[in-house]
Amino acid sequence: MSESMTYLAVGSLALIGLTLALFAGLKGWQGWLDLKRLELAGHQGQQHRSPAMERIEMADLKERIRKLESIASCVDL
Repeated sequence: MSESMTYLAVGSLALIGLTLALFAGLKGWQGWLDLKRLELAGHQGQQHRSPAMERIEMADLKERIRKLESIASCVDL
């Protein structure tokens, strides 16, 4: 009888441990989804920019590309 009680106790503890691990994983997953929702909401808010900001950003991107191309061709600025 003692051996069956030991198996029952070990099984119960294993089940409780698995339940806690799954609960922690679920909470982590929900937190990650909330973070991604906030990131998406932040990107949607940035869509309303003035044409001047668009030109500045485009000029910045062109400058970055020019620098990367010069690095790729081993030319020092």
